[in-house]
Amino acid sequence: MIAFDLETAIRRLRDLVEEARTVVPFTGAGISTECGIPDFRSPGGIWTKMRPIEFGDFVASQEARDESWRRRFAMEEQFGGAKPGRGHRALAALYKTGKIPGIITQNIDNLHQTSGFLPGDVVELHGNTTYATCLDCAKRYELAWIKERFAASGGQSPDCLSCGGYIKTATVSFGQAMPEAAMRRAQALAESCDVFMAIGSSLVVWPAAGFPLTAKRAGARLVIINREATEFDDIADLVIHDDIGAVLSPFIAH
Repeated sequence: MIAFDLETAIRRLRDLVEEARTVVPFTGAGISTECGIPDFRSPGGIWTKMRPIEFGDFVASQEARDESWRRRFAMEEQFGGAKPGRGHRALAALYKTGKIPGIITQNIDNLHQTSGFLPGDVVELHGNTTYATCLDCAKRYELAWIKERFAASGGQSPDCLSCGGYIKTATVSFGQAMPEAAMRRAQALAESCDVFMAIGSSLVVWPAAGFPLTAKRAGARLVIINREATEFDDIADLVIHDDIGAVLSPFIAH
């Protein structure tokens, strides 16, 4: 790994992207912080202020389900109007050129889809918080309906109209199984790209953090763009510790 000043690093990144046939981005919370969505693990992040509700507790306790939905609606009031940032728009521009066959994300905010990615080309490892599903029959529910029922019942989470199962945001909670189809798709993308770009991820949450290593072992150039150092910096071909929006904004189509 060689350290470059920002201008040189961006030029090097552009060269890598232009030389590549396929580029696969892998995004974490850092790409969304400029959109007003705080990350979970950094100092001041969400998990430093409240203990996450684990999947087993959600299933076992009505109180936990109610608290989970109370938190979700409180979060909506704070971050519901978030729009894609410079990083999202830059990756969407590359996607539209045909360089990016799919994007892997740890984020649950739906901002890649909003920025221009087709939903089928966004591999969501940790799910999506903008809608909900029944844990038993997988029926989809929109948040507005749940919020109305939640308020009308005095803060009790509703159950599925079809089967009576528990309704949960379509996210992957601690203790919940990772989505098998998304993991397989992410593995295939990581193994078949020329450049793998890990953006805004601390690369500490496994098994998701293993995809950069998979790509590197398969012969891809590994790029890491993150404010803080990661455990994979030493094996990366290019590391940029700077503001993600500033680094990627030159790729936004004008």
